Amino acid sequence: MRYYGFLLGLTLLQLSACSAGPSLPPLPADGVVLAYGDSLTFGTGAGPDQSYPAVLSRLIGRRVVNAGIPGEVSAEGLRRLPATLETVKPSLVILCHGANDLMQGLDQKRTADNLRAMLAMIRERGASAVLVSVPAIGLSLEPPPFYDQVAEEAGIPIERKVLPRIIAKPSLKSDIVHPNAAGYRAMAEAFSDLLRKHGVLP
Repeated sequence: MRYYGFLLGLTLLQLSACSAGPSLPPLPADGVVLAYGDSLTFGTGAGPDQSYPAVLSRLIGRRVVNAGIPGEVSAEGLRRLPATLETVKPSLVILCHGANDLMQGLDQKRTADNLRAMLAMIRERGASAVLVSVPAIGLSLEPPPFYDQVAEEAGIPIERKVLPRIIAKPSLKSDIVHPNAAGYRAMAEAFSDLLRKHGVLP
């Protein structure tokens, strides 16, 4: 009877590990996190110390570099990334890109390919990554499926819920697309939870 109980416990533990998704290396005490993206990363709509990278740094006790450029599309982000990686030398990259591609109606396959190329470049530099899916502005606020596809191919965690929740709630926004200070705090808390869930932080 004890043997069957042991097997059941082991099976439940394995299922729990699978449901948590891919694990990432622990972030060293001196490890740097690179927050890479557009205005959602930069913190448009709030003060510099209220952006999600600033809040996340305080939550996790690590240096978080804000490399967000308002208005940038993913092709521009791809071109900018090599120099940024060389300068920052991050242990982990939080990639939140594609919002301006969606707003400008750019080809989604090309956006997905740009994200793939950025993730490949990050991996080549020895850093781990998480992806943030951005919702298309419309009735459903559903992120395009390519975000999940790219994350699955790369074997990395994805945060898919926080931005749709913020954009759907006026009290968390400074305008139609950008969070306010409370919204950026919600982003930082979601990313902190994601990092802990996947083994980056204790």
